[in-house]
Amino acid sequence: MQYLPVSWRVDGQWVLLVGGGEIALRKARLLARAGARLRVVAPEIEPALAELVDQTGGERLASVFEAAQLDGVQLALAATDSDSVNRAVSEAAQARGIPVNVVDNPSLCTFIFPAIVDRDPLLVSISSGGASPVLARWLRSRIESWLPARWGELASLMGSRRKALAEKLPAVSARRLFWENVLDGPVVEQSLAGRSQEAGALLDKAIEQADAATLSEGEVYLVGAGPGDPDLLTFRALRLLQKADVVLYDRLVSPGVLELARRDAELVYVGKKRSEHVIPQNEINELLVQYARQGKKVCRLKGGDPFIFGRGGEEIERVVAEGIRFQVVPGITAASGCAAYAGIPLTHRDHAQSVRFVTGHRKENGELNLPWAALTTPNETLVFYMGLVSLPDISRGLIAAGKSPQTPAALVSQGTTADQQVVTGTLENLPALAAQAQLPAPTLLIIGDVVALHAQLNWFG
Repeated sequence: MQYLPVSWRVDGQWVLLVGGGEIALRKARLLARAGARLRVVAPEIEPALAELVDQTGGERLASVFEAAQLDGVQLALAATDSDSVNRAVSEAAQARGIPVNVVDNPSLCTFIFPAIVDRDPLLVSISSGGASPVLARWLRSRIESWLPARWGELASLMGSRRKALAEKLPAVSARRLFWENVLDGPVVEQSLAGRSQEAGALLDKAIEQADAATLSEGEVYLVGAGPGDPDLLTFRALRLLQKADVVLYDRLVSPGVLELARRDAELVYVGKKRSEHVIPQNEINELLVQYARQGKKVCRLKGGDPFIFGRGGEEIERVVAEGIRFQVVPGITAASGCAAYAGIPLTHRDHAQSVRFVTGHRKENGELNLPWAALTTPNETLVFYMGLVSLPDISRGLIAAGKSPQTPAALVSQGTTADQQVVTGTLENLPALAAQAQLPAPTLLIIGDVVALHAQLNWFG
């Protein structure tokens, strides 16, 4: 992140604008909307710009730029056709410690203007850091169509009740939870429908009934983070992740997913990998209880789906035993996510009428005891989680039980991410191919005739 996004108050403050043409006029209109007093400097100033300056109580200087014109200003902008003038404005402003923007020249800027969606007092800004202003404007046009104009009215309504709510709920955390509940309820519906009186009455009633003790009760969210691609999160998972005070996450949660958590949330790594537990499972269970007992909203973020080889059931059993409220949000499990991104349908009318999920994780004694004969059912796809290390044993066990050595098989490494790799072969030769490829974890093993469709249906990457 090259630029820190901030909202700058310029109401009543002097801003220097060097330039008198159309581009300067566009910047002047934006600054005037924010209440700035404009000092416009240019040998010639077009009439519309001159009129705007007069209307806002600014001043016009029909001259060339001089450093003294920066006296008393909070911001400086250069919008001329002269590179030398623009550079002079930038250098003089920076020498005085005054933030400066030079139109279409990020290298001379200490701040830049984002594309803005204005729903006053609600503002949405989009910036590409100067890399692609066209993209920022394109996104703004999309958000303009998604964000009804009345969101600004809702923001004003909420602002008008802040004092009353603060008197009812002194704790900041309780007020945050109250507003989150309001945004999920009928106040929003009434406001966006233009029924401002009804919305205000509902909000007043909600404030009257607000109870700090109830709002401050802890809760646990068991959330499936999917196989890696942040776009595969469900809407509910995203909403609860951004609501949580604490996020306990494991090794399989991708950085892109974790980035979506609330900025001020406490992130606690409890990841585990084969034969190496950062925090034992029983301690993870206790952490969920401890944080919830502190009145916090706790998100237990697990890769894939928490109820498919995720030990989510064990964690929630402990939460239930303590009488703590909880929610479970399913995620796209690695089997379906990685298979889809590898172009391998888990079922297919011509190849497989059933699919079986199996864990390839060894027991503590190192043994891999699986019902091998039951895993040789014809026209069935086998998906092994955590099967990379046990791949040679899986191959031998299935072949010994009667599975054809030529059965197509695939390994999908870091599926659904930019680092995804897929190695295909047969049940017999895949262990050797895997040893040669040295694929990084997490890796999913898929065995069955459907793997043969990978070459035709592979689309990702």
